[in-house]
Parts: sequence; structure tokens; C-alpha cells
Amino acid sequence: MATALTINVGVVAEIEGKLARLREKESGDGAPVLRTSTMTHLAWAPPAWLPQARATLAGLRDRHPARTILLVPEPRGATAITAKVGLYAIEMEGSQEAYAEVIEVGLRGDAVEHPASIVLPLLISDLPVFCRWRGEPDWESPQLHDLLGVVDRLVVNSSEWRGLPAAYEQLAHLFERVAVSDIAFSRTVAWRAMLAERWPEIRAIDRLGVEGPKADALLLAGWLRSRLRRDIKLSRRCADAVPQSGSDLLSNELDVFGRDPVFEQAVRAAV
Repeated sequence: MATALTINVGVVAEIEGKLARLREKESGDGAPVLRTSTMTHLAWAPPAWLPQARATLAGLRDRHPARTILLVPEPRGATAITAKVGLYAIEMEGSQEAYAEVIEVGLRGDAVEHPASIVLPLLISDLPVFCRWRGEPDWESPQLHDLLGVVDRLVVNSSEWRGLPAAYEQLAHLFERVAVSDIAFSRTVAWRAMLAERWPEIRAIDRLGVEGPKADALLLAGWLRSRLRRDIKLSRRCADAVPQSGSDLLSNELDVFGRDPVFEQAVRAAV
């Protein structure tokens, strides 16, 4: 069944007006402010994840200049939409100064269910749209499926999820709709390289022992099962994740375009 999308013209106009006034203020001498963007970067960050999301995005500005739209859902309370905007200077070669835009949108009450009505008119034309989803999605929620209709890539970190490994089955259902990447799987790249170096002897193993985070271990075992095309038992000892910053981990994902069949097979085999 087709659904209609209603654009919230008033809120969008308010956001664009705030950005225009900030650019005018920064220009000083009347020269136009140079905006530099390689993508539109969305982040879905419930209040519990908001401090981490802000810190991660701040660390990305120089590496991935973007229009960043931070969506903060608060389903309880009266329906309302609030917006804060900011311009942040980016260092460039020579004396030229450029700015990245950050738009933080608070969605309350029923406004949570249709974020695309705010996001769509704010996207930068002809540039890719990435969405970093903080925490485990509500897989049947209207807001998830609403945003999937406007993004090119969904970036998750299954280490933030409680429902493992069952949640991987839900994630796999999204693969035909949008390109997906998982920061937890990316962290296993060194382990995968080490195991690949043990070919062909590794064909004989039937059990894998991992000392590491749960999500990383599950996906590594899924990857090995998908490569060997048979079951591999997993045993795990708990350990912290590798010491990379959130900005570093997300930055790696923003350089990837298109679907990753190896990752998708690992997810399906991790369940």
C-alpha cells in the first residue's frame, strides 16, 4: 500500500532561516560562506545515546565534511518539533575557510513516527545519505521504515544491542531495502585476516574460541561458517572492544558504498 509523505514546511523553513542567518553572521564582510559537504549524515540518537552521538559527530567534521542532521526522539509528551542549528569551521588548505552544518532536531510525541517529513527537504541533492542508528532499532517501528526510504546506507553497531544473536535475523530482513554495515563486524577485520592466513588447515576446525565482545565474536563465527559452509561451534570469553574512538569507527563506515555480501552472509550465519 502506498503511503503519503507530508512535508513539515514550517519547521523546514525555520531551520533553513536559522542557517541562513548564521552564514550571514559568519561572512562578516559580505563574502559568501563556503559550505563543504561530501554527504548528508543522519544520526538517530535517543536521549540516552545523545552525549555519545554528539561527541562522535564532533570528531568527524574535519574527516567527513557533511550536513549533519541529529534526530533526537522522545515519544512521550505532547507532539512537538524543536530545532537547533550550528556552523562549524573546517580547516582547509590555504587561507580559505569552510563550514559544516549541524542540525539537531527534537521529535516529541507523534512527531517521532515520521522523521522523513523533516529530513527529506534538508538533504543535499546528489550526495549520499548515511544514517547512524544508535542502539537497537525497534524493527517494526514506523520511524525506522520511514527513514529507510530516504537513506542510502544504514550504519549500526550491534554491540549496542541486547537481543543477540536473534536480532541479526531482523537485521537481515533489511538487506534488500538498504545497504547496511555494522561497526562490530568491521572491528573483526584483523581477526578475519589472521584466520584467512591459516588456510587450508582451517578447513578442519569445528570450534572457534574468541576472547572479545559478544557481537564481534558472533559475527566472526558467522563469517567463518559462511566461508566454510558448515557449522562452527563458538565459545567466548568476555573482553572489552578494541580501543578505537567512536569517531574512528564510524569514519571507516562512511567510506563504504554499496552492499557487502560477505557481511550479509556473516549476519545470516550468526543467528
